[in-house]
Amino acid sequence: MRQNLKIGCQGLGSRMIQAFIPRHRRPGSSVLDMALVLPILLALSFGTVEFGYYLFVKHNMQAAAREGARAAIVPSAVTSDVTSAVANVMSAAGLTGSGYTTTITDTSGNAINVSTAAAGTAIKVTVQCTWGTVGVRPLGVISSTKVVVGTTVMRKEG
Repeated sequence: MRQNLKIGCQGLGSRMIQAFIPRHRRPGSSVLDMALVLPILLALSFGTVEFGYYLFVKHNMQAAAREGARAAIVPSAVTSDVTSAVANVMSAAGLTGSGYTTTITDTSGNAINVSTAAAGTAIKVTVQCTWGTVGVRPLGVISSTKVVVGTTVMRKEG
């Protein structure tokens, strides 16, 4: 049986340090500790990856909607300008195969044509996809049916 190692410190701190030095170790206790802690650490790691990627996708959906709205508010804008601006952002993010949809509406949710919209009209651009078509799901913490949405509203210039 091994005894505690004496540390060359005097005073109250040395007693506290000695309390954390094990007196003896049983063979296999490290394996048991690892078996208990490793699943928790892996779950935290994979959960962090999944939620980090979700935030990446959410941020890019929002950025695509913002760029689409910026393209829509120009007086000479047409619908293809909006979809092109959204596609450029999604392509730059590597999300072209995500099955995203782009909708252009007014704030009430009615479909709107950006080329005929009057100046001052609020134009809402929404970009969305389902998490199952785009997401990395190592643990499946986020449901595959979750809809990731980015929305921006801007007023038409005139």
